Amino acid sequence: MISFGLIGWGVVLVMGVALVGSAVRVLFEYERGVVFRLGRFAGVKGPGLRFIIPVVDKLVKVSLRTVAMDVPPQDVITKDNVSVKVNAVLYFRVVAPEKSLIEVENYLYATSQLAQTSLRSVLGQSELDELLAQRDRINQHLQEILDRQTDPWGVKISNVEIKHVDLPLEMQRAMARQAEAERERRSKVIHAEGEFQASQKLADAAKIISTENGALQLRFLQTLTEVSAEKNSTIIFPIPIDLISPFLQQKEKSEK
Repeated sequence: MISFGLIGWGVVLVMGVALVGSAVRVLFEYERGVVFRLGRFAGVKGPGLRFIIPVVDKLVKVSLRTVAMDVPPQDVITKDNVSVKVNAVLYFRVVAPEKSLIEVENYLYATSQLAQTSLRSVLGQSELDELLAQRDRINQHLQEILDRQTDPWGVKISNVEIKHVDLPLEMQRAMARQAEAERERRSKVIHAEGEFQASQKLADAAKIISTENGALQLRFLQTLTEVSAEKNSTIIFPIPIDLISPFLQQKEKSEK
């Protein structure tokens, strides 16, 4: 009887310790505990040492930390019928732990699938030039769509970033030729504008020189000075027009 009594008390003691252990829960600062009492939602417990009713209550831990989820590459056909592969990264966190457990079966899987379908849908409505040049606007649009759809799940989408756009080789070569043609066009336009501005300046200079009698000769002498400064074997010596004018006048008179 004595041995049976000791064994009985030992069993009771072990069961008591196990019962007390099942009633104690420790939650970290980034965790929240969603309590279900007999299958019904009973509340959310914060971080620290928490107690629940054994057998009656069930506590499910939910992390509130931001999750960085990689969206795998998606085959997308843009609005201008260009096939591309696009991948992205998604940042989100749980703001309502009870909704993330009650409203959706697996909020991580559901958010991932929603991000993939939304990425294909939004990029399919954009042209390739918009996808490459207006990526910030597309990221903002994606973030708004996902945040609106995951709000009933208690999930907050903080940011969506398109990481890489994989173009076909044919499209890359076509874009390279287009960029080269655009650069050549700009160079020709700049050259033409330079010629136009130079002609305007030359016309203004000609008008100024024509108003002064000796300005043209001074400019001629200055040009000779600049030429003589170079290492040239040819020597140019100017002859004043005044020395030739009498001979020209005499020739004109003799011809008459």
